[in-house]
Amino acid sequence: MRHKHGFNKLGRKAAHREAMLSNMAASLIIHKRITTTLQKAKALRSFVEPIITLTKEDSMHHRRLAFKHLQNKEAVKELFREIANKVADRPGGYTRILKTGRRAGDNAELCMMELVDYNELLLAAKEARKTTQGRTRRSRGKKADSVSETKSAVADEVVETKVEETKASEAKAEEPKTVEAKAEEAKVEEPKAEETKDVEAKVADTKVEEPKAEDTNLEKDNSSEESKTE
Repeated sequence: MRHKHGFNKLGRKAAHREAMLSNMAASLIIHKRITTTLQKAKALRSFVEPIITLTKEDSMHHRRLAFKHLQNKEAVKELFREIANKVADRPGGYTRILKTGRRAGDNAELCMMELVDYNELLLAAKEARKTTQGRTRRSRGKKADSVSETKSAVADEVVETKVEETKASEAKAEEPKTVEAKAEEAKVEEPKAEETKDVEAKVADTKVEEPKAEDTNLEKDNSSEESKTE
């Protein structure tokens, strides 16, 4: 039975297991991702992450410790030149294990192991999520509901105030219109009465007085006398 075994032997002797993990760690540092079985990846994670932590301080002593485990000069150069700048602000957790299915031959569980700071797609998605969403203690559903309720309440208040303002403006506009209309009607009626009076006066002045009957008889007598004297 497996009691208090702190690591997975992977079915190999100590020398074989250390050589295999050293080669896998060098490949991971150079290529940034490798494909292997899930059990090997878990064993590799506990082997390579302390080596990556040595890059926090670039000294000859740390370089020699890294070379002791990796036994690869190119991997050590890549580790202290490139990877050290990426993981400078990261407090551990330098690797990620992604399951990819099972192997066709022995049905072993496969996975892809990669360095966290070199997956550009996941980093871009994380940055986009940070810019679009903020951290909050309340759930998003409740927050959305409360926001929609407040927006609807504000919209109703705005509509009510606008209706009241329009009603008040219409009432104010109707009052002076009625007074002005009455004044205009009175003004229109007055000139009509004056015009009728002027017309009647003009008609009275233009009336010709009819000659009386006596005046006509006198004129006839005078005319007859003048004819006789001639």
